[in-house]
Amino acid sequence: MFALVDCNTFYASCEQVFRPDLLGQRIVVLSNNDGCIISRNREAKEAGVPELVPYFQMREQVEKLGCHVFSSNYELYGDLSARVMRLLEDWAAEIEVYSIDEAFLRLLPGDYPQQGTDIKQMLWQQTGIPVCVGIAPTKTLSKLANRAAKKIPKFNGVCVLDTPDKWEWLLARISPKQVWGVGSRITERLQRLGINTALQLAKADQKWLRRHFSVVLERTIRELNGEPALDMDLEPAPKKEIISTRSFSYKVTELRELQQAISSYAARACEKLRRQDGLTQQLWVYLESFDRTIGYYHRQAFVQLPHLSNDTRQIAAMASTAIVPLFREGLRYKKCGIGLLDVRTTKYEQHDLFTPQQSEQSRRLMTVLDGINKRYGRQTLTLAAAGINPPWSMKRDYMSPRYTTRWTDLPVVRC
Repeated sequence: MFALVDCNTFYASCEQVFRPDLLGQRIVVLSNNDGCIISRNREAKEAGVPELVPYFQMREQVEKLGCHVFSSNYELYGDLSARVMRLLEDWAAEIEVYSIDEAFLRLLPGDYPQQGTDIKQMLWQQTGIPVCVGIAPTKTLSKLANRAAKKIPKFNGVCVLDTPDKWEWLLARISPKQVWGVGSRITERLQRLGINTALQLAKADQKWLRRHFSVVLERTIRELNGEPALDMDLEPAPKKEIISTRSFSYKVTELRELQQAISSYAARACEKLRRQDGLTQQLWVYLESFDRTIGYYHRQAFVQLPHLSNDTRQIAAMASTAIVPLFREGLRYKKCGIGLLDVRTTKYEQHDLFTPQQSEQSRRLMTVLDGINKRYGRQTLTLAAAGINPPWSMKRDYMSPRYTTRWTDLPVVRC
């Protein structure tokens, strides 16, 4: 049996962990640069606070409702997510971390309702994060079971679909659109064929739908009938492209600041590249602006490195140089970014006596850099070219302390 463990309103729940005074209060979390509302706890949802709406449009309403507003504290969320996933490892034969707040578990045989309840209680006790658990014989059905655990009060956060009559009861009450992997367009096409519920989809002719739709939909149908067609993805494939980009906290007008930003983003992308033991030889950099006189301004460039590399110094320097001809004096830039393209793994790197290679000294230096930043915190060591506390960096006016990742932000207990 598969279990999907999903943290409830994860970002908002993380803000409550070290603030017990917020239990029962309305909480709202904002996106990068305090732009949009991206997470609301149950109390905020019930009060009518919408999601994915610009905060400036909702500020007055949010203040009237007495909501507690927080900027995205990714350091805190990432650390609490890692703790949740580590604790789940003891409860499963295998675990697939699906996202920052979700994980699939392959459960050991036993009393499944009790296992689900124990997992839920353990995580609440050990981390303070509320979760719902959906258990079923396939990953697709466990997704639906988790949804039912969240939406239907009688399940009390744990739903087990272990017999056909149970999952068919649920499938008869939902649209195909609510099934994992079935989007709006496919749902519209299915409805034109008279398939209006997930149960009708489960009972449809698999071979016919495979010919007229895709093999993916056929697998989904098999999964809806309790036949596992999706295995655990224990080692996600390395990314072929790594993109690092972010909007500025204000409109940037100086080339020097753009070069600082692109160097900072290059360092972050290279860190991700080395984490998957990768190398790249091609970069993509771009600038974005909007001006009333010329309208939308977007320029990009592709850069070829002399050899495969994951050296932050080399890649940041090349990106910083490449952005110069893209810059246009007088424009106010809102965003820039870098992409590492055609990423390859060092496992298949071919060495050639007549072709320059990344030096062993460079590789060792990057290992030391990553080791220090992992031990003492991100950006403990960084490029001087990226600036020190640059003013263009992400705006987070409602930032909570990084309770678990920064010594100065450790909670203090007063007796």
